[in-house]
Amino acid sequence: MSNHHNNGARAGETEQMAPSQCLKVFIQRDYSEGTVVKFQNRFPPELDGKLDRQDFEYTINKLNELFMEAEKASCAAYCEGCLACITAYFIYICKETHYEKCLRKVSKFIAEQNERVYHPRGLIVTDPSLRGLRVLEISCLDRPPNA
Repeated sequence: MSNHHNNGARAGETEQMAPSQCLKVFIQRDYSEGTVVKFQNRFPPELDGKLDRQDFEYTINKLNELFMEAEKASCAAYCEGCLACITAYFIYICKETHYEKCLRKVSKFIAEQNERVYHPRGLIVTDPSLRGLRVLEISCLDRPPNA
C-alpha cells in the first residue's frame, strides 16, 4: 500500500482520509451492570493529543444517560406496551416507540458533538445504532489504519 500526499493541499491543512480508510478507535460496551446499553468511559490512548479527556467523558456520559432514559421502565412505557398488544402492534404504524424516540435523541446528540467537537479535531463519531449498539466507533480522519 503506497503512501501518497495531496500536493494541492494548502499549507496548514491536514489531509483527511475517507472514514473507511482511517484509524478507528472502538469504545466497548460496559456490561458491569448487566445488558443495558452503556459504554466504557476509559479514555483510549489513540485519542491522546487529539481530544480533551473532558470532551470524551462528556460524550460517553451523555450517551450512557440517553440510553438509560431509553431503557427506563415507566408508566408511559408500560401503557405503550399494553396499547401495542391490544392493537396487535398496529399502533407502531402511526406512533414511534419510546425507545425509537430516544435513539433519535442519540443520533441528534452524535451529530451535534461531531459538528462542535469531533470534526474540528479530525475525528468523527459513528452513531452506535449503525454498529448494532455493540461499540462506539471514533474514526481518526488524518491517520491511516496501521498508525
